[in-house]
Amino acid sequence: MPADKLLINGKVYTMDAERPRASALALSGDRILVVGDGREELEGLLAPGGDVYDLGGRCVVPGLTDSHIHFMWYALSLRDVDLSTTTSLEEALAMVAKRARETPPGEWVLGRRWDQERWAERRFPTAADVDRVAPDHPVMLRAKNGHALVANTRALELAGITAETPDPPGARIGRDEAGHPNGLLFEENAMDMVEDIVPLPEPGELDAAIQAAFPNAWRVGLTSIHDVDAAPAFAAYQRLRAQSALGLRVVKYLPADDLDCALALDLQAGLGDDWLRVGGIKVFSDGALGAHTAAMLAPYEGMDEKDEKDEKDENKLGVLTIEAGALRELARKAVAGNLPLAVHAIGDRANHMVLDVLAEVGPVNLPGLPHRIEHVQLLHPDDVARLATLDVVASMQPIHATQDWEMAERYWGERCATGYAWRSLLEAGALLAFGSDCPVENLNPLLGIHAAVTRCCCDGAPCPEGWYPEQRLTVTEAVHAYTQGAARAVGLDDRLGSLAPGKLADLVVLDHDIFTVEPMAIAETGVVATMIGGQVVHGAL
Repeated sequence: MPADKLLINGKVYTMDAERPRASALALSGDRILVVGDGREELEGLLAPGGDVYDLGGRCVVPGLTDSHIHFMWYALSLRDVDLSTTTSLEEALAMVAKRARETPPGEWVLGRRWDQERWAERRFPTAADVDRVAPDHPVMLRAKNGHALVANTRALELAGITAETPDPPGARIGRDEAGHPNGLLFEENAMDMVEDIVPLPEPGELDAAIQAAFPNAWRVGLTSIHDVDAAPAFAAYQRLRAQSALGLRVVKYLPADDLDCALALDLQAGLGDDWLRVGGIKVFSDGALGAHTAAMLAPYEGMDEKDEKDEKDENKLGVLTIEAGALRELARKAVAGNLPLAVHAIGDRANHMVLDVLAEVGPVNLPGLPHRIEHVQLLHPDDVARLATLDVVASMQPIHATQDWEMAERYWGERCATGYAWRSLLEAGALLAFGSDCPVENLNPLLGIHAAVTRCCCDGAPCPEGWYPEQRLTVTEAVHAYTQGAARAVGLDDRLGSLAPGKLADLVVLDHDIFTVEPMAIAETGVVATMIGGQVVHGAL
């Protein structure tokens, strides 16, 4: 089979152990034909009329995968009020007020990514706060961590949330001293009471929003995603695939609420093609650090009397959103149906419970399709080695460490020694698959690589050697987690994750050699070109 493209004069980091470095690639259609060194070696393979691209010595890596992303949520959130840069509650409210003035009365005002830990007053917003600036609109503002939201009085009324409304299982309704709802809703079962009444976009509108977001992913070198959004995202991806308009390779994890439906259809992991396939079942076991709902073995530290979460001692232990018995039953059903689990677990208590359950139920009967824990942010020291022992993937987001280190120090204290423990997990033999949790964090995987290598923020905080520097990774190890590790996590390492003959021609050309530059410069690296299946989707070669 002749080649239709030659890529020459590059610094190609293949992530293939048999040939880790090369300077040239021969492509045929959507596949890599030959990996070589120099034009002379490959020129005889080029078909008449084929193209030769000189990479000018630039760095080339396999296409990067985001192993944990909410892409539909990201696409839709681009239309909402972005509160991520606000440094005070009043600044956030001013942005909401501006959107309310631009929105007809009675229509929803939606916002996202507020983070009370970055505000000077460091307190949660309330319905009363939002009512001051938008009394004539239902308003829903989702926290950056995705595990809390604040709704104003009009939204609470539309949702039918009153003082008599009980806390849903595994969730909590914030209340004032008199027991009336204060607008705060913690965890999915509570948040859904408001989110479920926000009008969903029509299918065509949803598809268009997702399509419009693909170029943002290409611009930062993403070629594949493991999507953990709700069921409407799966329907949208299917429609786009049918139109040959799916701009990223998608492995879709389905919500736990849809497990019975998936089992009834005998929908097993691996079903699909190179563009869209089933990954397994996504389930939550706890909340998040930012909402103080990550489930802990010992209480949170640094929570004073003013903290809304400090109402009861049990609140200082966070929230298990599913009990061990229920998770065990769900896991057994999923395993019997050959649907591996991807379990959200952030706190050390949640991670311990999940590992216990996965040890009991065992793997699915499909080779190369392991269970995963999503986030794995805090582990008890005794649990660090268990992921490798149980063949459970550590699906982690390095940028969480650099964005959350101050908050982690404040609320977890010395337990942070086994927080975001990439090096410890890797040395214990666990498979790392990295992502962003976008839109919780920036979807740029180069920022994640930078975080994994430096454990520093882009401004150098907290110190030159990084936060708990013993957990840093090398560049090769970090890139592996966005390429080979991500592919192995979903059984696709026979076609993705490295640049080797026969694999799909997904690759990224960078303007810096991230393997040789000063590590802090990795965050400043740009993407010259992104190729998926032999086609350039961003930039130019």
